[in-house]
Amino acid sequence: MNDDRTPEQENAGTDGGRTPEDRPESRTEQDPPRRPGPERRPLPEEKGPRPDGDRPAGEPGAADAPSGTPVSAGGSVAGMPAAVTEPPRAGEAVTGRQRLRAALWPPRVSRAQLIVALLLCVLGLGLAIQVRSTSDASVLRGARQEDLVRVLDEIGDQTQRLQDEKQRLEQQRTELENSSDQAEEARRQTEQKEQQLGVLAGTVAAKGPGLTLVVSAPQGAVDADKLLDAIQELRAAGAEAIQINDVRVVAGTFFTQDGDRVRIDGQRVEQPFRIKAIGDPQDLEPALNIPGGVVQSMEKEQATVSVSREEKIIVDALRAADRPDYARSSPQ
Repeated sequence: MNDDRTPEQENAGTDGGRTPEDRPESRTEQDPPRRPGPERRPLPEEKGPRPDGDRPAGEPGAADAPSGTPVSAGGSVAGMPAAVTEPPRAGEAVTGRQRLRAALWPPRVSRAQLIVALLLCVLGLGLAIQVRSTSDASVLRGARQEDLVRVLDEIGDQTQRLQDEKQRLEQQRTELENSSDQAEEARRQTEQKEQQLGVLAGTVAAKGPGLTLVVSAPQGAVDADKLLDAIQELRAAGAEAIQINDVRVVAGTFFTQDGDRVRIDGQRVEQPFRIKAIGDPQDLEPALNIPGGVVQSMEKEQATVSVSREEKIIVDALRAADRPDYARSSPQ
């Protein structure tokens, strides 16, 4: 079937019978389609948090922030400082700083924490006392090794002598308790004690092992101080009876210097000085020959010193037993 319609009639048929004048103006250039995205709005100028109900119209809030942009609990965009000065209200998120502040204040102290704190205080006090005691300066810190050895030997000798004295006294007590005739035993022990005290006081002669010290020096080279040092060293080493030439040395003996000569208890003593001491020779001789001791100090003064041990030494120089004018014996 032949179609005798004109082109205008064909177009009118395809457009629903509308003529080109009836159709809307066709656009030659089409705008590219817009993609949906966040609407850019200015950031809020207010620093503190503000409820959404009090925010002026048009001001962006946490709900108005573009999607994908982190917003803090106070309503500010992440990366911008936000001052949190008020506690969080109901329904608002709690920040880490607020949780830390709530955990630290007000302080909560338990009984176990108090006990641990008390133990730490006691431990610190003990450590402080220990450090202070160990840091105190000792009188022997600067002493020489030879002096320390001599002091240690003297302490050991004194300890041994005290132990022997203790045993002797215990033996005397046992004899007094077990003796059938306690009066006779007491008299015998009294006489023995009198002899011992006479040796120490110089009123009776004494004999026993010991050593002899002979000193020869130019006139005035060995003075009273040097002799006194020798006597003190012998006494410290355990000498029980000492005699210099013809003078008995006791607790009350004194030394004086008279020009180039030495006086002992007012009596002039001539050279050579001959000192006899009764005691253990193994203790007396090392006390005189220690480095820097009596013998070396005298030899520095051009003195000739000789020390000899002897198995039997007799100390026969006596002193008069002076009766005291005021002191009397007392039972207590």
